[in-house]
Amino acid sequence: MSRRPTSTEKQPEKAILVAVERQKEDLDQDLTELQELVRTAGGEVAETVIQKRSAPSPATYLGSGKVLEVKELAVALGADLVIVDDELTPVQSRNLVEQLERPVLDRTQLILDIFAQRARTREGKLQVELAQLNYLLPRISSLYTKFERQQGGIGSRGPGESKLEADRRKIRTRISDLNRQIDEVRQHRRVQRANREREGFPSAALVGYTSAGKSTLLNALAGSDVYADPKLFATLDPTTRRTQLPGGRPLLITDTVGFIRRLPHGLVAAFRATLEETAEADVLLHVVDASSPEMDTQMDAVLEVLTALHIQDKPIVTVLNKIDLVRDTYALRERAATSPATVYVSALTGDGLRQLMLTVERVLAHAERRRRDEESAARELELEQRRALRTL
Repeated sequence: MSRRPTSTEKQPEKAILVAVERQKEDLDQDLTELQELVRTAGGEVAETVIQKRSAPSPATYLGSGKVLEVKELAVALGADLVIVDDELTPVQSRNLVEQLERPVLDRTQLILDIFAQRARTREGKLQVELAQLNYLLPRISSLYTKFERQQGGIGSRGPGESKLEADRRKIRTRISDLNRQIDEVRQHRRVQRANREREGFPSAALVGYTSAGKSTLLNALAGSDVYADPKLFATLDPTTRRTQLPGGRPLLITDTVGFIRRLPHGLVAAFRATLEETAEADVLLHVVDASSPEMDTQMDAVLEVLTALHIQDKPIVTVLNKIDLVRDTYALRERAATSPATVYVSALTGDGLRQLMLTVERVLAHAERRRRDEESAARELELEQRRALRTL
């Protein structure tokens, strides 16, 4: 029997999810992910409303009739807020708030809220605040009504500036300060990486869809106790641990922030200091939740982000994780058999971890041979050019 919540316990906020279906084959997958984002943020999905349109309304995202329907539904269900599965323009956001008479969040705001909850370190908090302010700046005018935009009035008229412009300047100043502090973090990371490179240790970065089991895999490989949580975005800050390859050579493995479908560009920009760890790694371990019915779609989403970061050509080992949750592993074994850089493991039980490390060792050796060959070819080309210059 479930326990009745006490009056002092905070009830989860009820949200109505809203989306426009415009020939989107993957709308169901988007909404499934949005529902999980709401749960991760501590909310509860009361209802989902979908409208078929060729394009969202420039003024209110939904058509006027559908907006009224959502408002009536929110009243009937006691919904606290409405969440839209798109990024709203400032005009759409302002109009929806006025017409629905309750808070309206878009997909980006929801993700930013989760990131704000999850940020633990100074670096993580800096990056989340930067992303929030970059999102807010072009939308700040929508927070003011036409009666609130002037600080002046009877007894206070004069050369003063509008409150809106004053707040914009404060935000720009804070963004500049955050960028400076994050640049200091990036410089500190460069020093750390330079020290590791002098030691000659190869490095691997764990990348993958959020909740694929990256932190659990890091703990299993390195004997560490990095925080792991089945909810989305458990890891915001990169964590590096040392382990050993089967041949005895040390390997540094870094856990990174998880990706999702349609990861907001502002987040990618704000977390560039964190994502540099991925760009500098010798090999990427693409961790995949093999038990998810959306496995292939999630893999594509990760590859899209890697492409946006211009690191899709790095050596990649695909790690099909959570096979302990897969009843029939035949398809996974077939995939691994046809791809020498694909392995199936269970980070939870340890099954397949030795094969994973053997594969990483082999991929690293191949990458190092190719790098030496390229360096040798470059030196030979330079020598030929010098010899050609001498004969002129």
